[in-house]
Amino acid sequence: MKEQTFKLDESQIKFLELCQNYGFKDASELVRIATQRLEIALETEQLKESAMLYAEIHEEDTDLQELTELGLEEWLKL
Repeated sequence: MKEQTFKLDESQIKFLELCQNYGFKDASELVRIATQRLEIALETEQLKESAMLYAEIHEEDTDLQELTELGLEEWLKL
């Protein structure tokens, strides 16, 4: 694994020092898992925003609604 240096404030340092209280073997494991969870959360948020935009477009476009219905009808026949 690569190493990286970060600047943290005192409260963040204290939290990392307590990592074993939260079930982590060390501060590195805590940081790896925290960044992984943040990445997943950010990706999920982007997907939600994208879905909302598609839903908004779909709601306003009657041609797209008809196409969606036709596609659904064909899919149900399978």
